[in-house]
Amino acid sequence: MAAYPQDPGSPDASYLAFWHERHLCTLTTSRPDGSPHVVPVGVTYDPEARLARVIASKDSTKVGNVLAAGQAGARVAVCQVDGGRWATLEGRARVSGEPERVADAVRRYALRYGRTPAPNPARVVIEIELTRAMGRG
Repeated sequence: MAAYPQDPGSPDASYLAFWHERHLCTLTTSRPDGSPHVVPVGVTYDPEARLARVIASKDSTKVGNVLAAGQAGARVAVCQVDGGRWATLEGRARVSGEPERVADAVRRYALRYGRTPAPNPARVVIEIELTRAMGRG
């Protein structure tokens, strides 16, 4: 994995392999005052769709921060680290509560993390339309 920005729609093989490993990630959103809000999350990466997905409860702060940005979406970043290896995906996030999109995000989460999350009627998905990928491996 190179230490330079990559096209998030066509990552090199080692970058993609790193995103298939089971790693806890962070999501960074902006609070209304502009300060960063960083929380641990599970992330799935879909380069073909140029999307990263985070499942969340609709009443969480991270979801509130994304919704506060309005229809244009919020600029966010997700990152994972393993020793000296790291990978970051950046883009514009929007929240969806559409059952099909949420179910797809849950399915992808279960594939990456090896477990299906407990049912949550308040679950939504944060979909990040990717604009940048970078990392070092």
